[in-house]
Amino acid sequence: MLVRRVRTWLPGLLLVAPSIVAIGVFVYGMLGWNFRLAMTDKHDEVSEGRFVGLENFIGLWDQPRWHISVNHAIMFTIVFVLGALVLGWFLAFLMEKGIRGEGTFRAIYLFPMAISFVATGIVWRWLMNSGMEERAVGFNRLFDAIGLPQWQWFRDPDWGMAAMALPAIWQMSGYVMALFLAGFRGVPEELREAARVDGCTEWGVYRHVVLPLLRPVTLSALIILGHISLKVFDLIVAVSGKQIITDVPAVFMWVAVFDSHDPAKGATIASYIVLSVAVFVIPYLIWSVRKERRS
Repeated sequence: MLVRRVRTWLPGLLLVAPSIVAIGVFVYGMLGWNFRLAMTDKHDEVSEGRFVGLENFIGLWDQPRWHISVNHAIMFTIVFVLGALVLGWFLAFLMEKGIRGEGTFRAIYLFPMAISFVATGIVWRWLMNSGMEERAVGFNRLFDAIGLPQWQWFRDPDWGMAAMALPAIWQMSGYVMALFLAGFRGVPEELREAARVDGCTEWGVYRHVVLPLLRPVTLSALIILGHISLKVFDLIVAVSGKQIITDVPAVFMWVAVFDSHDPAKGATIASYIVLSVAVFVIPYLIWSVRKERRS
């Protein structure tokens, strides 16, 4: 009996064993090493580093740049997540209505996903150039031509991070559209017809039938966009470089490790990024497991 069970699960275990080992070493092993480094006083590249517990985690909050980067990350996350969700939902709504050339439009909306954040940042750095009047290019040149006021874009001290979220919204809204479109197409037509027979308007059908059934899709999109925004790095650097005005924790971490040569501080910032992403991902995993058990 035991031999039969072993023969049943052993081939599958051997098949996934390399992946399990690789994930254990290069993901969780590296995370553990990073947290261990964050709890030392290794603030240069030559010292051994003594264990100091949570001293670095607490002391980081005394640094003004850390507060700036966290505030920027929060603003970027709010604008990016809400913008991508709203635009993706709206595009999916239009597609769901069966417009002509749906396949072409779907490919156009999904095309930005094939571009890296670095390439996107380079293009949008030109589009959001803060030059004005005779030096205006990109959007500012367009705004000047049609009589709209020009803007400093990502160099604006108050709304710069909101402008920085625009390239990310442009790149990820097509992916969100695909998620919502699959959700729309998964709603049985019988439920819609039943709601219409009961007197619901078309908007009422979406409000009381379709949208409640899209909650799992919305949650999935929220988790994906949230963790992308919290660890964003390449887009920021490609657009504005390592400037304080667009600083986020990932950029601060890079500066701490490679410019200031402070491994412990960089590991501490990285640990905070991991923990912030875990706030999004872990509740989603728990919800998914419970949902599977109920079903």
